[in-house]
Amino acid sequence: MASPWRVYQMMMVKHPWKVQILTAGTLVGCSDIVSQQLIERRGFANHDTKRTIRMTIVGLIYVGPVLGVWYKFLDHIIIGKSKTVALKKMLLDQFALAPCFLACFLAVAGFLGGHSREEVWLKLKKDYKDTLVSNYFIWPAVQMLNFYFVPLVYRLPLIQIVALMWNTYLSWMANKV
Repeated sequence: MASPWRVYQMMMVKHPWKVQILTAGTLVGCSDIVSQQLIERRGFANHDTKRTIRMTIVGLIYVGPVLGVWYKFLDHIIIGKSKTVALKKMLLDQFALAPCFLACFLAVAGFLGGHSREEVWLKLKKDYKDTLVSNYFIWPAVQMLNFYFVPLVYRLPLIQIVALMWNTYLSWMANKV
């Protein structure tokens, strides 16, 4: 019998796009569970299952597809495997994608949560800057390692594993009152 990791690798070869999106959705959903249980200390009796489902949907329809396409795009426009190539990819990732990606993440989560356009706008005005600054403390180093050492097909799943804690923070930011 093959190990779960081996099955995952085989599925990544056969269906990389689907597996990457499912991985992103699953891990964003798991991050919301961690957020609700460890950060917000809701307890299982008060766990907001609908919110976890919404956050999983954000991972499936937004995080997975956007990052999957983005990593392919970066490999297409910046070719090579040197440290300089990894630095260029990281700089594009952090200064071209990250600002827009985070704003859209907060907006998508807000709209799926039933918030109005005005409420989402107020949320962005209130939390966007802190979220982006927090991003810059974590992701540049992670992305340098990702772009330098990790093959394209494993970038999104690896980032989603690292992002388990980051997405916990994002879930908390997207859902705090």
